[in-house]
Amino acid sequence: MNKLTKYKEIESFLFRQLPMFQRVGAKAFKTNLDNIKQLSKVTGQSHKHFKSIHIAGTNGKGSTSYFLATALQAQGYKVGLYTSPHYKDYRERIKIDGKMISKSFVKQFVNQLIEDKVLEGELKPSFFEITVAMAFSYFKEERVDIAIIETGLGGRLDSTNIITPVLSVITNIGLDHTAFLGDTLPKIAKEKAGIIKKNVPVIIGRRQKETLPVFKKKAEQKKTKLIFAQAGKWPEALDKLLKKFPKYQHENLKTAFTTLKRFDKSIAVETLISAWTKGLKEWEFIGRYMQVNKSPTIIFDSAHNPAGIKVLFNQLENENYKYLHIILAVVNDKDLEKVLPLFPKEAKYYFSQAKIPRALNKEILRSVSGNFNLNGKVYSSVSRAFSAAKRSADKKDLILVAGSIFTVAEVV
Repeated sequence: MNKLTKYKEIESFLFRQLPMFQRVGAKAFKTNLDNIKQLSKVTGQSHKHFKSIHIAGTNGKGSTSYFLATALQAQGYKVGLYTSPHYKDYRERIKIDGKMISKSFVKQFVNQLIEDKVLEGELKPSFFEITVAMAFSYFKEERVDIAIIETGLGGRLDSTNIITPVLSVITNIGLDHTAFLGDTLPKIAKEKAGIIKKNVPVIIGRRQKETLPVFKKKAEQKKTKLIFAQAGKWPEALDKLLKKFPKYQHENLKTAFTTLKRFDKSIAVETLISAWTKGLKEWEFIGRYMQVNKSPTIIFDSAHNPAGIKVLFNQLENENYKYLHIILAVVNDKDLEKVLPLFPKEAKYYFSQAKIPRALNKEILRSVSGNFNLNGKVYSSVSRAFSAAKRSADKKDLILVAGSIFTVAEVV
C-alpha cells in the first residue's frame, strides 16, 4: 500500500476501508484486546507514558469527560481528551487543551503504519483501534499531564482498556448495546466493571441496587475502593451553577466534582465555575441538549437508549412551547419496542435515516413508529427533514433532533 499524501485521503481511508462499529455495527466488534495490545507494541507502548482517568458508563460518560477536562485545564494541567464518536470532524475525538489533533499528526501516524506494513499483515486493526493508538501516541508526544479517556463500547473489551489509570469512573448503567454487553443491568455492569484495575480507586456516579453487588465484587477482587459520587458533599457555592445546566447533567457534574477532588484536592470552586461556564464552549462541547435557536426553540440531543431518552423528555417538560416537532432517525440495532414508547404521541414526526450503513431504513422506522401512534412523513435525509420542520414550525414551537449521534451530526 502506498503512502497517502492528502489529509482527505487519510480520512477517507479511515472511514471507508477500516471496520468501524459506529458505521457497520457487529462486524467491527472485537472479542478480545489482542489487536490493540499488538498495535500498542508497534507504536511504542504510548499509553504507559502519561497519567489518565478512565471513564465508562451507559450515559453521561462523554459529558463527565468534558467536565473533567475543562476543569483540569482551568487548574493549570495540560489535558488530553479522548472521546467517541465525532460529530463533524474526525479530529474531535482527540484533543489537547480544547484543540483538536493536528492534521499533520494524523497523516504522519497513518502513513507510518502504512510504511511499517502494519495494515497489510495479520494484525488488520479496526478504525477504533487505530484511533485509540493514535490518541495515545499524540498524548505521549505532546507530554500531557493527564488524559481523560472515554470508553467506546462497554469496558472490559474496549480498546482503551489497556491503560492503567490513576482513577476509574463508571457513570451509570442502563440497557444499551445489549447484543454485545448483555440484556440485564448486572451483565452490562460486569462489562463496564472491566475497567476496574488493581489498587485504582473507582468513582461510581449512580448507586444502583442492581449493579452495586457487581461493582463491590470486582473492587474486592482488585483490592480497590469504591467512591460514590452521590454520597459526597456538593459545595453550596456551586448550586447556582447547577441551574445553568439541564437537570440530567447534575449527576454528571457531581460525578466530575467527586473525581476532581480525589485527583487534586486543591482545586477551588471558583476554578470549577469558570471552567463550566466558559471552558465548555472553548472545548466545543456539543450534541447534549444543545439549544441552537430560540424562535422557534431548536434543540439537538444525542440520546439514543431508553435511559437517555427518558431523561431527554423529562427535561423537555421544563420547556415552554406550543407544538413539538421531532426529527427522528436511529441505528438498526436499537430495540424499538423499548425506545419508541418513550416518545410523545402528540408530536409531529419527520422520519429519516443518517448517512451510515448502520442506519435503520426510514420507511421501516415510520412503519414501526406507527404501531406506537407516532405519526409523520418520511424524508430522504436528516437535513431535509430538519428543513421541513423549520418550514412547518411556528415561532412558539419546539423542534427536537434526536435518535442517535449520527442524526445530530448531520445538522449540527
